[in-house]
Amino acid sequence: MTEHGTEPSNPALQAWVRALTRTAAIEREPTLTLPVLIERQAAERAEAVAISSPEATLSYPALAGRAAQYARFGLRHGLQSGDVVCLYMNNCAEYFAIWLGLTRIGVTVALVNSHLFADALAHCINIVEPRLLIVGADLATQFATARPRLKPDLKCWVCGIGDSDLRPVEAELAHLDVVALTADEAARPTIDARALYIYTSGTTGLPKAANVTHYRLMQWSQWFAGLLNVTAADRMYNCLPLYHSVGGVVAMGATLAGGGAVVLRPRFSASDFWRDVVAEECTLFQYIGELCRYLVNTPSQPHETKHRLRIACGNGLRPEVWTVFRDRFAIPRILEYYASTEGNFSLYNCEGEPGAIGRIPPFLAQRLPVALLKFDVDAGEPLRNADGLCERCGPDEVGEAVGLIPGERRGRTGRFEGYADADASKRKVLHDVFKPGDAWYRTGDLMRRDERGFYFFVDRVGETYRWKGENVSTAEVLTVLTAVQGVQEGVVYGVQVPGMDGRAGMAALVVGTDFSLSAFRAAVVERLPTYARPVFVRLMRVLEATGTFKPKKHDLQLAGFDPSKVADPLYVDDGAAGAYVVLDAGRFDAVNAGLIRL
Repeated sequence: MTEHGTEPSNPALQAWVRALTRTAAIEREPTLTLPVLIERQAAERAEAVAISSPEATLSYPALAGRAAQYARFGLRHGLQSGDVVCLYMNNCAEYFAIWLGLTRIGVTVALVNSHLFADALAHCINIVEPRLLIVGADLATQFATARPRLKPDLKCWVCGIGDSDLRPVEAELAHLDVVALTADEAARPTIDARALYIYTSGTTGLPKAANVTHYRLMQWSQWFAGLLNVTAADRMYNCLPLYHSVGGVVAMGATLAGGGAVVLRPRFSASDFWRDVVAEECTLFQYIGELCRYLVNTPSQPHETKHRLRIACGNGLRPEVWTVFRDRFAIPRILEYYASTEGNFSLYNCEGEPGAIGRIPPFLAQRLPVALLKFDVDAGEPLRNADGLCERCGPDEVGEAVGLIPGERRGRTGRFEGYADADASKRKVLHDVFKPGDAWYRTGDLMRRDERGFYFFVDRVGETYRWKGENVSTAEVLTVLTAVQGVQEGVVYGVQVPGMDGRAGMAALVVGTDFSLSAFRAAVVERLPTYARPVFVRLMRVLEATGTFKPKKHDLQLAGFDPSKVADPLYVDDGAAGAYVVLDAGRFDAVNAGLIRL
């Protein structure tokens, strides 16, 4: 229903029109960035709540004022346009205020994954070459594991109360003005300036820092504000990490651009979710598919249908979960979409078609050229015909999704902003696809498109798999595993587990006589985040390789963790036991039935 109580004749079409209308105005005012938009909202929204979190509630004026203090903090310490600051914190209202303020003066803020530590954390910090770093007090001990690997002259500050030898940022903020910055203090960056680095694993190697301009932030915020029809009456429930583009930009920016309030939580809790949503009178919920599955698997509770939610918006909602989630919890509307932090196109399922990740309406087909390319799984590349060009997939044929990168004169729509690493950016562009000289962005995702134009996600291409809502880089995991005593060589890959979203990590290892499975697990727990730890381990005498000395990973993935197909010793990480245990036929059946906690 609309606010006026009447059902629109075509809700999907109206959502597209609202999104297009809101984003059409972005380029008319090149210095209207998200920090400036929040300043304007503060002037118009009086004491309306912007962010409500367990540790603080910030009104629009309070959020804008806090952001202004962080902007002046940056200026006081000599930060200039183009400088980089790393932000390593857990979810809190202060997090958003920090990057709003620093990006207002032209600084690029790198949103570092708060689960990382040691080498992986140091890598993410070092690749963006920051001048300054802000650490949450509760992550100070975790940060210490990476500090010896950082440049000694890197200025490090701590935000929050806790035991740390870092300089407290709050001590300086108390003396800084909360009014909006003047032009004399700092010129406004334009929408073409880089605002954030958001990290993505991509298809190979360690995490990469994706460039995110102010234009992109405004595009995401205004587009979703239009699709969701956000008003001042809306309250968005956001329990996703703020270092991700979904939780940190889409959920936050869209709600605030529309004048609503964000109910921010430090993490997702399946047991507390509905009670919290009802108590906070939330009308919107930003999800990733795994969260919906967790909710479906929880016991029934009285609060689960007493909510005021009108839309659940997100990505990764699997077909087998979709209708159960919608019907059991009485969700009026689900807005599923497909997007990536660095991608140059998105898909939106405004019609609520179960299982589909979106479609492109005919009136936008020319503006958003997307294609599915016939794909060679063994080669890991799109197929080429006799002329050296790629071929489009037919209806329901699986292929890699690519988006056309327009020429410099075609404007900002469809532009690929790339990564901090120029070589990594080049690897994401496919040339000479349908004609000599054209360029297309490679998503690394396999999809199919039905005859109605709906797209359906099939799988990831390459080395990365997704588990527990996070992209896992096999190269990053393998680096850790091969450093463990007794591990001589190995290969890491993702395998499907019935009833689970994404792929669970599996490691096939060649080990020596000094290898200890218990010591291996202890090292894994110490050095890898939970989502990146191998769930399954296969011990092999030798790894078969191709003619180019690459492990035959495809064969390993096909065999998976099925003991009837694998003669080698197999183990599963039993969360309840806190150990790797032998994976025999009985435990294989238990895993498939969901009886072993992974």
